This record gives sequence, structure tokens and C-alpha cells, in this order.
Amino acid sequence: MLSSDELNAFCMPGGKIMFYSGLINQLRLTDDEIAIVMGHEIAHALREHSREHLSQAIAAQTAIGVGAALLGLGEGSAGLANAGYEALIATRFSRADESEADRIGLELAARAGYNPRAGVTLWQKMIAANKGGQPPLFLSSHPADATRVQEIESLLPTVMPLYQAANRPR
Repeated sequence: MLSSDELNAFCMPGGKIMFYSGLINQLRLTDDEIAIVMGHEIAHALREHSREHLSQAIAAQTAIGVGAALLGLGEGSAGLANAGYEALIATRFSRADESEADRIGLELAARAGYNPRAGVTLWQKMIAANKGGQPPLFLSSHPADATRVQEIESLLPTVMPLYQAANRPR
């Protein structure tokens, strides 16, 4: 855990998960909400999203550089093409990865006996903390917070039985 007021957690290539104390302290997260965040980050590690994103970025930069050289374009044009890739294509892949990590993480938390309904309360707290301040979706690497709440709510009928099974007396 990193001691910082930042409201964030992330997974690095190789699977190391970083969790900011501000996320827990400022939002006053419950154990179930912490499990939702950790499940999400574990899902990124399992799916190797960071490594995949890094590989895609290197391939895109190489292709842009080669294309610019073949077409005789200057560094400015290559830089503009790279910025376009980051803004329009890379963010779309990141949003898909985030949605996948939300889905898998919710299931992991439920299977571990944590209440998946905490995914809704977690994102409601994030919305309140952000006061609606998010970049336009096409520039964002993450789905809109309200969209995440809707997606989690739509997954509850699927994951609640997993949570109930994990909490049945044996």
C-alpha cells in the first residue's frame, strides 16, 4: 500500500498491485468494497492487461515511426499520429480491459465470500468523490463511473449465487 491521498489502485506489468491509502481512508471503504477493488486489480494481473497494453503501444509506435519514415514525414507528423493513436485507439482498448477487470473482479470477490453489491456502493462513493469531474469518454482510458455502476448492477444476478454459495455453512 502506498501512503497517499490519491484515490487509486493499479496493477503493473508482472502483476504487482499498488493500492493508495487515500482510496481506503477518504472513501471509508468497507472490507467488501476493498475486495471489489482488489478483485479488479487481480483480474488485470490474471489477464496481463498491463503487459498487453505495453506491447500494443510499442508496436503502434514502431509502425508509426516506420510509416512516417517511408512517407518522408517529419517528427511532428509522427508525434501527431502517436497522439491520435493514444486518444482514439489505446483508450478504447483500455476501457474494454477495465470493463473486463470489473466483471472478473466482481466474480473473484463473490467467490471469495465478499458481497458483490459493494461494487455499486464503491462506484457511488467514487462518483461523489469525483463530483462528476471526468474527461470526455473518448479521451478516457476508463468507462464512465455511472456506466460501471450499471454494468455491475447487470452482473449481480450472475454473481450473487457465487457469493451465497461461498457463505453457505459447510
